[in-house]
Amino acid sequence: MSEISKGLANGLTNYGDPEFAKYLRRSFAKSMGYTNESLDKPIVGICYTESGFNNCHRHFPEMLEAVKRGVLASGALPMPFPMISLGEVFLSPTSMVYRNLMAMAVEEMIRAQPMDAVVLMGGCDKTIPALLMGAISAGKPAMMLVAGPMMTGRYKGERLGACTDCRRFWAQYRAGTISQQEIDQIEGNLAVTSGTCAVMGTASSMAVIAETLGVMLPNTASIPAVHADRLRASEQTGALAAKMAIQGGPKLEQLITEKSVENALRVLLGVSGSTNAMIHLTAIAGRAGVEVDLKRFNELSDETPVLVDLKPVGTGYMEDFHAAGGLDGVLRALASQLNLQTLDVTGQNLEQRLKQELAETTDLSVIRNTQNPVDAQGGLIALHGTLAPEGAILKRAAATSSLLEHEGRAVVFSSLEDLAARIDSPDLDVNADDILVLQ
Repeated sequence: MSEISKGLANGLTNYGDPEFAKYLRRSFAKSMGYTNESLDKPIVGICYTESGFNNCHRHFPEMLEAVKRGVLASGALPMPFPMISLGEVFLSPTSMVYRNLMAMAVEEMIRAQPMDAVVLMGGCDKTIPALLMGAISAGKPAMMLVAGPMMTGRYKGERLGACTDCRRFWAQYRAGTISQQEIDQIEGNLAVTSGTCAVMGTASSMAVIAETLGVMLPNTASIPAVHADRLRASEQTGALAAKMAIQGGPKLEQLITEKSVENALRVLLGVSGSTNAMIHLTAIAGRAGVEVDLKRFNELSDETPVLVDLKPVGTGYMEDFHAAGGLDGVLRALASQLNLQTLDVTGQNLEQRLKQELAETTDLSVIRNTQNPVDAQGGLIALHGTLAPEGAILKRAAATSSLLEHEGRAVVFSSLEDLAARIDSPDLDVNADDILVLQ
C-alpha cells in the first residue's frame, strides 16, 4: 500500500484535482477538532451497529470507547460510522429479508470511506454474516468484534435464558399449564442483560464460526456481554486493527479459505449450532470464493461428535460454555480432525494457537471430549427428498430419537396465515403421529 493511500488520503473524492480533494477533506475534518498529528495517522473505521431497536447491542457505546482506546494507543485514528442494525425480534416480516441489504451497505461504506482497516461490531443473528459478507467484498483489512452472550435470569429458582426457554414457557402458557400472571413474570426474566441469546442459537453459532474462521481474536466469541473481559477484548481488537491499518493486512479473503471453512463446519457440528448458521456460512464462504458442499457437510457430520452440552440440545447456557473453556476447549477436543495450518488475524496458525493457549480448565460436564460425547454424530445434517429437492438442514441432535425415522400423515399448511388460522381449531384433523408441514 503506497503512502498516499493511507489515512485521509485514501480514496479521495473525485474533483479532478487530487491535491484539492485532500486539502478539502482535511479542512472539513479539522472542523471536528482534529490536529494535523491525528489526521496524518492511518485510519481504523469502526462499523458500529448500535440501535435502540437492537437490545443485543445495548452495551456497544462502552465497547466502542474501548475499541477507540486500543486504536489510539497503537498509533492509528479511530473513525466510527453508523451501520444498519438488525435486531432480530424488532424486524418485520423477518430479519433475513434485510441481511443482504446490510451486507451491501457494509461493503459500500467500507469501500467509499477513507479507512485503512475496519473493526466490525455486531452480534445479533444476521449482523455477523452481513458484516463479514460486506467486508470481504470491500477488500480492506477487517476483523470482527462480537457482542457476546447475555447472562441468564431466574424464575422460582430456575435459570432462564432466551430463547429456548422463551418457546418452552410460551408452549406451556398456550397449553394452559401456567397462568397469565406467571407468563408475565417470566417475560421479565428471560432476557436480563445486554448481549445475544444465552443459548447456542444463531448469534453464538456465528460468533464461534467467526472465531474459527480466524477473523477475530482467539477465545473471545463467548465472553459474556457484561463481563469486563468483553471490554478488554474490545481494546485489544482496536490495537490489532491499528496494526493491520499500518501494515496493510491481513484481509478477510486471506483467512476465509477452503480449509478454514471446513474447520468452521466441524465446529458448527461439534457445538450443535444453529441451522441458520449453515445458510450464513455458505454466504460468507461464497463471498471469499469458497463453495460449501452439502455432501461433504454430511460426511463431516457423520464423523464429528457433538461435544457441547448447551441448550437447545443440552442443559447449559453460554455463560457455562465460556467458563468451561469456550471455543478453545472445543478446538482442543477436535484438534485431530481440524486443519491446523489455517491462520487468524494475529498471524498465527491454529496449531500455534493451541500450543500457546494452555486452557486453565475445561469443564468436561459442559465441553465433553470425543470419548464421551453428547452425541456420537454431528448436531446438524443435510436432508434431500421430495419436500426439499435442493436440500434442507435439520438439527438432529435436538430431535427426539424416535422421530429420526418416522412414518405418518402430512398435515400441510400453505402459509403462516393458514397455520395461524387452523392450528388451534378443534376441527383440525390431526393426531400425535402426524407430521406438520409449513410450505
